[in-house]
Amino acid sequence: MDCNMVKMITHGVLDILINFFISKYNQLPSLIFRFIIWTKRLSMGVKVKYLDSEGYRFRYFTRGKPGSQPSVLMLHGFSLNKDMWLNTIGVFPKDLHLICLDLPGHGGTTRLLAESHTAVAQAKRIHQFVQCAGLNHKPFHLVGMSMGGMVAGVYAALYPAHVSSLALLCPAGLKIPKQTELFLWLKKLVLSKDPAEPALVSLTKERIENFMKICLYQPSFLKMQLLKGYLEDRKPSKMFFTLCFLDLTSTESKYSLHDNMRKIKAPTQIIWGKEDKVFDSSGAEILAAAIPNSQVHWLEKCGHFITLERPRTSARLLLEFYKSVCDSAAQKKVA
Repeated sequence: MDCNMVKMITHGVLDILINFFISKYNQLPSLIFRFIIWTKRLSMGVKVKYLDSEGYRFRYFTRGKPGSQPSVLMLHGFSLNKDMWLNTIGVFPKDLHLICLDLPGHGGTTRLLAESHTAVAQAKRIHQFVQCAGLNHKPFHLVGMSMGGMVAGVYAALYPAHVSSLALLCPAGLKIPKQTELFLWLKKLVLSKDPAEPALVSLTKERIENFMKICLYQPSFLKMQLLKGYLEDRKPSKMFFTLCFLDLTSTESKYSLHDNMRKIKAPTQIIWGKEDKVFDSSGAEILAAAIPNSQVHWLEKCGHFITLERPRTSARLLLEFYKSVCDSAAQKKVA
């Protein structure tokens, strides 16, 4: 074979291999993210299920069976899904009945672009799930983080008879005087681009990196790769998240938790990262002052993504609070 021909073939093969590895490298965060989620689901022993109600489909994973103790329902943050809790539930006893739900339009739960996704509207959808899943037979423990915390708090205010206890992790929806780094960054982005497209859902590579640095107290390589994977995975859902973001930040919804917090009757745990640059940690004091039977836990050297930065500590706090509420209820029955 001609020497020039060999060189051409060699260069051609190398070009193909280089392009292949470049394409795979660009997909790496998403692939790593999906692989880790798959392995964590296996190790946690959770079962992914669907529940259909009045033409609406909810997707969730569950572990354990209903028993004498309250079931646990966990609600994730904006544009995330039920898998956010995989870092947390490892501490919980495997026989404890827990459900991690994809919120309306998120994950595998039905997505209706024309439907309202305000905090109150989502709370009503959650109640639809609660009734259909049989969680309404006795009060359950409700946990929510960020957007999920706002929805959980609103749910506890609207349906107090169904919530035995409540845990809120850095929830949205409060009137916090101090503006955080995230909101100052968003204001800057909005002024520099089309305001009709929320900056939080229109993320370039540079914005993704800035966003991650704001959300994490210590952005390690692995945490950055995981967060990049999550952000890449959500790209096809950009239209929905834009509409959802607009609903949540509307005048009607943006302070929904603040407007309803005094109606919360359940014993409440409040967990907040002291270095949270998304929602200032002073929000914990606002909630504690409004909810009579509440307790606050601040996490040192922790940003907004509590379940990613402090998975064991936050999980331990959640479990200790759950057990203390159960013990208190048992003592009251004996008395």
